[in-house]
Amino acid sequence: MSARFLNLSLRTAAVGLLALGASWSANASVLKPDLAKSTVTIVFKQMNVPVEAKFKKFSPAIDFNSAQPTAAKASVDIDIASFDLGDPEYNKETLKKEWFNAAQFPKASFVASTIKASAGAPTGSKYDVSGKLTIKGKTTDVSFPLSVSKQGGAQVFDGTLPIKRLTYNIGEGEWKDTSMVADEITIKFHLVAN
Repeated sequence: MSARFLNLSLRTAAVGLLALGASWSANASVLKPDLAKSTVTIVFKQMNVPVEAKFKKFSPAIDFNSAQPTAAKASVDIDIASFDLGDPEYNKETLKKEWFNAAQFPKASFVASTIKASAGAPTGSKYDVSGKLTIKGKTTDVSFPLSVSKQGGAQVFDGTLPIKRLTYNIGEGEWKDTSMVADEITIKFHLVAN
């Protein structure tokens, strides 16, 4: 895999974690994340072939009550060095300055600003989340749909956040060329909280 691919994956994973934080912010009761059952992954295309990677370490803070979603608060910090493409050499490459620049920017973060029930959806099932995503020192406004369900005594938050890696300077220099690693990245999160 190329360095471009690795960096793109890291960034996508970071965005996924941020999105996860946004989904948790939709609740008005402080929840305890079950990190063993939660995942934040990114999907990107390298030479037009889909690649999936994950972040192994992230720290969400969630305050959510489906009866009062507008009062919800959520944030998440993602450990960039925990990015995993499944190969130690690729992982090292993505941490370099051209990609995630983990030495200077060790964390990515998401802070939810609004969580609103989606129009027309069954009560308590779907929300529209907006907030600030910061990757590699660059902060942008993002929004994504969030699904909430119950599994036993736990609440499960699922979401998908599309971003563009070049917006966050992931893949600098020769890696700005999107013919090898596409600009589009999808961050996916599955968060389980009690």
